[in-house]
Amino acid sequence: MKKMLRSALGLAAGLALTAAAHAQDVTLKFHHIWNTQAMASVQLINPWCDKIAKESASKLKCQVFPAMSMGGTPPQLVDQVKDGVADLVITLPGYTAGRFPALEVFELPFMTNSAEAGARAAWDYLQKYALKEFPGTKILAIWVHDEGYIHTREKPIKTLADFKGLKMRAPTRQTNKLLAALGASPVGMPLPAIVDAVSKGTIDGFLLPWEVMPSLKLHEMVKFHSETDPSRPALYSAVFVFAMNQAKYDALPADLKKVIDANSGPQLSQDIGKVWDASQAVGRKLAQDRGNTFHMIPASELQNWVQASQPLYRDFVADMDKKGLPGQQMLQDARELLQKYKK
Repeated sequence: MKKMLRSALGLAAGLALTAAAHAQDVTLKFHHIWNTQAMASVQLINPWCDKIAKESASKLKCQVFPAMSMGGTPPQLVDQVKDGVADLVITLPGYTAGRFPALEVFELPFMTNSAEAGARAAWDYLQKYALKEFPGTKILAIWVHDEGYIHTREKPIKTLADFKGLKMRAPTRQTNKLLAALGASPVGMPLPAIVDAVSKGTIDGFLLPWEVMPSLKLHEMVKFHSETDPSRPALYSAVFVFAMNQAKYDALPADLKKVIDANSGPQLSQDIGKVWDASQAVGRKLAQDRGNTFHMIPASELQNWVQASQPLYRDFVADMDKKGLPGQQMLQDARELLQKYKK
């Protein structure tokens, strides 16, 4: 009888240990905007998920929902992660116009032409000025994409005057303001909507980095590409955040928190910036192979564009000042950080 009791107790203890072990297994719902062929899916999201699984002995796993397959729209991703609908998201804060105003400094025109430098600068700036804009959310990484260029269907953009009368898509409030300052009619829309808009002629062109063009085959839907003199900061960039629900992170056991901590922060941000910088050549080559037309905006002409966009900096500073923030100092800090990390 005692032997049977010991056996039963041993079995119960074993089951309890097994249950405890399984209780530590965590599956993170990861929602994002890209399709499975996109550079971000292949070179960032999948490798990151594989890495945390390996380093946690498979206690941490991702369940990835690409291309908004959990539902909702791209601007809603910031609330989905804050509210715990998703555990992880990657999104552009600029999709929700005016909600993350401090970060808009990196979406002002002619700030940087290096995604790596932009990522490093944005991480430092985030800690000082913008973390409070993300309640309920843990920011794992922040970066900007590689240089944003101009892509048009029927008419090449060579001078400031060429923007007049064109309906152009831009991703954020600041890039919409930039297009208006340059003379175009801005049309705000998130990435997935571009294909339908350009194919139907709803827009004449769009601002995008090369990185995202191949996965949507946008190089097949336009004929002309206007790039900016590489000696000058690029026309624009946009900010991305890789975010986790704070409560989900807080509920993790200490060993799994360490895995997340080891795969987030300034180094991850910098590494992602490098990935975006390296993506340009691939996207550009597809447009070259198709025979599309390229035009480099020379520094002399670009100065006209810089001059036309000056009100955006003044507006940013005034907007921050109204919120009780040191607008001019924020702009100066962003510029100095970009310069600090410039290659």
